Amino acid sequence: MEKMKKTLQTEQFFMMGEKEIKKYFKTEPFPNGLDDKEVQERLNKYGPNRLRAEQTPKWKLFARQFNNMIIYILIVAALLTLYMGHYSDAVIIGLVVVINAYIGYYQEANASDSLEKIKSMLSVNATAIREGHRIDIPAEELVPGDLVYLEAGDHVPADLRIIDSDNLRVEESSLTGEADSVHKRAIEISNQATPLAERLNMAYASTAVTNGSGTGIVVATAEQTEIGKISEEVNKVAASKTPLMREIDRLGKNLSLVIIFVAVGLFFFGMWLDIYSLSVLALAIVTMIVGSIPEGLPATTSVILAMGVSDMSKKKNTIVKSLPAVETLGAVDIIATDKTGTLTKNEMTVQDIFTRNHDYTVTGTGYAPYGKLLKAGQNADMAQDQDLFWLLTSGYEANDTELFEEEGRWTINGEPTDGSFLTLYHKAFGKKQISAFHEIDRIPFDSDYRYIAKLAQAENGKRYIFVKGSPDKLFQMAEQRNPEFSAIWWQNRIDKLTKQGKRVVAVGYKEVPGNQRTVNHEDLFDGIEFLGMAGIIDPPRTEVIEALKQMRRSGVQVKMITGDHPMTAKAIGQQLGLADEIKTITGPELDKLSKEDLAKTVPDYQVFARTTPENKLDIVQAFQANNKVTAMTGDGVNDAPALKKAEIGVAMGIKGTDVAKDSADMILADDNFATMSVAIKEGRRIYENIKKSILFLLPTSFAEGLIIAFTIIAQREMPLQATQLLWINMVSAITIQFAFIFEPAEDGIMRRPPRKTGSGLMDRHDIFQMTYVSVLMAVISMWSYDWLLIQGADQMTASTMMINIIIFSKIFYLFNIRTSSLALSKDFFSNKKAFLIIGIMIVLQMILIYVPFMQTAFQTEPLTLLEWGIAAVAGIAILLIAELDKWIRLRLWQRSEALNP
Repeated sequence: MEKMKKTLQTEQFFMMGEKEIKKYFKTEPFPNGLDDKEVQERLNKYGPNRLRAEQTPKWKLFARQFNNMIIYILIVAALLTLYMGHYSDAVIIGLVVVINAYIGYYQEANASDSLEKIKSMLSVNATAIREGHRIDIPAEELVPGDLVYLEAGDHVPADLRIIDSDNLRVEESSLTGEADSVHKRAIEISNQATPLAERLNMAYASTAVTNGSGTGIVVATAEQTEIGKISEEVNKVAASKTPLMREIDRLGKNLSLVIIFVAVGLFFFGMWLDIYSLSVLALAIVTMIVGSIPEGLPATTSVILAMGVSDMSKKKNTIVKSLPAVETLGAVDIIATDKTGTLTKNEMTVQDIFTRNHDYTVTGTGYAPYGKLLKAGQNADMAQDQDLFWLLTSGYEANDTELFEEEGRWTINGEPTDGSFLTLYHKAFGKKQISAFHEIDRIPFDSDYRYIAKLAQAENGKRYIFVKGSPDKLFQMAEQRNPEFSAIWWQNRIDKLTKQGKRVVAVGYKEVPGNQRTVNHEDLFDGIEFLGMAGIIDPPRTEVIEALKQMRRSGVQVKMITGDHPMTAKAIGQQLGLADEIKTITGPELDKLSKEDLAKTVPDYQVFARTTPENKLDIVQAFQANNKVTAMTGDGVNDAPALKKAEIGVAMGIKGTDVAKDSADMILADDNFATMSVAIKEGRRIYENIKKSILFLLPTSFAEGLIIAFTIIAQREMPLQATQLLWINMVSAITIQFAFIFEPAEDGIMRRPPRKTGSGLMDRHDIFQMTYVSVLMAVISMWSYDWLLIQGADQMTASTMMINIIIFSKIFYLFNIRTSSLALSKDFFSNKKAFLIIGIMIVLQMILIYVPFMQTAFQTEPLTLLEWGIAAVAGIAILLIAELDKWIRLRLWQRSEALNP
């Protein structure tokens, strides 16, 4: 298979004339299209029309789980024990390494498979014209020069130069962010600087045909399409490492370096004293390293993250592609989000109606025909305002869009603005009400004249022309019928709606003779009856408004990035409640700023309007330059580079494009932005529980290291073997430490600001507590070991009791770490599964101590009730001392709060 296919030159096809295009792609004789031989040659030359999928092989997923300093040290320890002939130790250490790797691999592979299931549902077909016949083929078989036929409902399968159209309209929000469909025509464009959103003779891959039909010549496929170019740019953007991973990497690296430094020092100290043979000393150092290394850290972190990912997937319709992603939301300072379809419904809705004598408001949002027409808060009476009746009827009739219900969801096939009038009509007259008029003729909407008109006949035989469109056009028509028509009076009302970010559509009608069979522009400009206007908006999602309030309380700023007009964008921002005062800046204004000025400027703004994909990427990078953990949400191809660059990219699962989903770390399967608030809380809970698990894990590891270090310095026989230390670390890590998986979020977690960027997992007190608990565990364990030997017990029994003391210390210490409140408080039973897990740990200890096979493998002996009791008392002592420390801190905090309310 060839590594690279020959690609087309980067031509500005929108500037080429129709004849030039046909000649360039050798599509003559036209309009028969290509023959099979030519198709095959071009397919071999340019390759299939599909984007290359950057899939990570499963073996690489597994291999990268070993890229961890702690794992490196464990591998070295396993090799050393293997070299020294301690095969059982080497096998157990090796198993620990493999188990850690498998846990991380399983979760990443599982998330990747879930994403592929979504992508498999998104296959695209195309209607091509070949050898004079219209045929349906897989879109990937299209080649440059192919003729493609488009009609309403199709997805554009490749970049096309339009050569024929009949009211062809294409919705390009996936590329441009604009919700409105664009009227496509076979015109010539001479301006080289024409932006993509204004190239009316081009249809781009991944966009959707909403109206009419047309034919285009394929000018670009695969990576040469606009969507392909963005995909290539995405691949160049380096993904950012999450804050948690940076913190854990730093912690693991620092711990490992300290342990290696101490181990080397002890090794040379032991050689200098010459108290051990080289092999015994080497084994002792390996034992100390194995004891001190928190080998349960990667596994525990992975499992807590994995459970959080699983909960999000099952309960919140969220697919998380990498384990750290869900936690990262807990650290987010900024959420930069696309507007259309994310914060808003991407469903145009009539909210205001102005007739000559009355003003009305309309309830309900989206295309679902549920809502009321209200005047001063009361239900509107159609009998008292005939203008309202005719406005609703005319807006419904002057329409070429369909509204329908599919699988419980109301949607349209056609124009969003037209769809809003269909919904309005059914809100007023009932969703089952059908038209009482029969269509005779129509003038389709065109951006040249900006209105749509229909000639229709009523059941009584009367005929009417209904018209709907731009107010300035209908003002001219109304003035011809009524010289006293006040355009200024109506313009003031338009200005009122425009300031609210609403689009204004005017509606009119006229009665015509019963024998009229056509409608033309002259009929309209002879004069119409002006009925009024409607204010239309793409409404904010109701659930998003509440979610944004919660985010603001938790210190997370939401920034809206959109291609909309600044005034419209600002009005939406105010309705959403992004901030008390909304400040707006546009993409062209951002383009004039240097990177340094951009970083200084972006924090002051909440709304970014008229933006390009490059602007979105620049905005994310500017926030990151201010040390802000930034999330990016979006659904379009134009969002993809920013989605990948952000610490966490969040794509929409329903309306999101493949490129957006591939670039993101998380996918909201139900397109519900409000899930972000839930995810932030879940992320904070997960972070807190990971931090608690680390603070719980490290004292035990350090205590084990101290025991071995003290033993070497004191020139004594080793009290614990490497396999015994691994048992303590790993078995307790996958039992007791699992209690943190189920630990609920503490009160007030969403009233705290995001944690500071660059802050470590542990503060000064955490290090202080970790130190004294480690020393206490080591001292109590060694004292008990010596006491038992003095009482006449053998070394294996004393070692077994030492294991039990460390395990019971962990069990009781759990109750101190799992809550910031005192252990004996209302939170004591908030995590009932913790007690079940403790029970499992005790059962495992009994297996270790009393099952013959385990006794042989781990060199243990049965214990008496007294020896079990000593272990329990040791654990209680650790808990009481740690709780006394917590009580003092809480007292000091309460006193500080009282002095500084």
